[in-house]
Amino acid sequence: MAEEFDQAGDDAENWALVDTPLGEPWSGRTRYAAAMYFHKKGQMNAETLEVYRLCARLDHQDPLPILRERRVGRDWIVQLGSRRPR
Repeated sequence: MAEEFDQAGDDAENWALVDTPLGEPWSGRTRYAAAMYFHKKGQMNAETLEVYRLCARLDHQDPLPILRERRVGRDWIVQLGSRRPR
């Protein structure tokens, strides 16, 4: 039971990190680290992770337009959108 709680806490923390605001120092690397977490869990494919890697040093670059342009990460974009407030 404690392991489930820890995983839920890790998930929540990484969802917050993947949504780190654009332009903050090291935000690209933060988003990439969180993306690696979700990739390792099987929630993100390799092509999507690659876009986050490319954006890692670009704190102002939102990975989502690149994912859409490359037509990859459709499931990830849906999952991410369902978690964001409207």
